[in-house]
Amino acid sequence: MNGTTPSGSASALPGVRYGRRAIFGDGRGSFSEIWRASELALDEAATGLPDARFVQANLSRSSVGVLRGLHYHRRQLDYWIVAEGRAFVALVDVRPVIADLSARAVVETRVLEAGETVTIPTGVAHGFLALERLALVYLVTNEYDGTDELGFAWDDPAVAVPWPSVESTPDGRPILSSRDASNPRLAELVASLRS
Repeated sequence: MNGTTPSGSASALPGVRYGRRAIFGDGRGSFSEIWRASELALDEAATGLPDARFVQANLSRSSVGVLRGLHYHRRQLDYWIVAEGRAFVALVDVRPVIADLSARAVVETRVLEAGETVTIPTGVAHGFLALERLALVYLVTNEYDGTDELGFAWDDPAVAVPWPSVESTPDGRPILSSRDASNPRLAELVASLRS
């Protein structure tokens, strides 16, 4: 049984990898392997972390129009698998900005469908907009304790993620958590990390 295969074009962001999981189905339902250690090397070169290993798995369900992000971790690699639905995924490489405040963050977007995956290394902020009812499984290399849960505004004009308009809301804006709605701009986050 095959595990993952490349999906679409390669990423321009170092350490980011896209793939597609094989889905096997018949009249009874379907089966898909969502992760295999031998296919995803968690070495320091790939993750930016020494001795990285997955320590927690999560399931996120989102209604159409929900936007989660932009989230940023200094000590965590994420591996996302779209289990159901479609997501507009935005990745923002802030590693150049952390190193040099005059640098620009690099933005990469892609629509991921059921069975598709993305590996997100430390230093790459991430968020998604549910284009359909969405179930997203994600494995992480750091147990949640709240100390590495950082983020910046999803609509920061200095970053300019080209989020699509949400047809299901009156103003076309996404549905946000109070946390994501109050995130600072990227420049403010970087300044707080430097102090």
